[in-house]
Amino acid sequence: MLSDFLYAIVELFAEVHSQILTLNDAYEYNFSDKELHFLVIGILGMALIFVIYPLFKMLAATGHVMVISWVYVFTLIIVVTFAIEIGQRVTGTGTMEFADIMFGVVGFLVMFFIFALIRGIYHGIRELVRYCISRNREDNEEDADTGNTEYQKDAE
Repeated sequence: MLSDFLYAIVELFAEVHSQILTLNDAYEYNFSDKELHFLVIGILGMALIFVIYPLFKMLAATGHVMVISWVYVFTLIIVVTFAIEIGQRVTGTGTMEFADIMFGVVGFLVMFFIFALIRGIYHGIRELVRYCISRNREDNEEDADTGNTEYQKDAE
């Protein structure tokens, strides 16, 4: 499933690359490969800024900093796993395999799921304790307002 998704992304990039080259040839712009990379990556980066900045700003304002951290780390994991595999290919220190990338990414996803589960349990227990403490305080405040003490309650 993940491999199908990643292959689909690679195919999408290949198709976009072909379309850009076709446009470059059709309109006789004659941009070099370096100039095309400059323009396309520059435009793509700015488009992503216009989408991601408002999203991250909204997430930060609503206290969802963990989501921002996850997106950032997930992106780095993708880059690092590809860099490792490319490095193995270039240096000959291993074999460049797509399955290694996939297993590395899935490893991060599984470990993050375990972390999120433990974190959720921790936050749930913390909220339960806070709720119990606030209920206890409310009960004590009601007793203080009515002037009842524990001894008076037992006598009644």
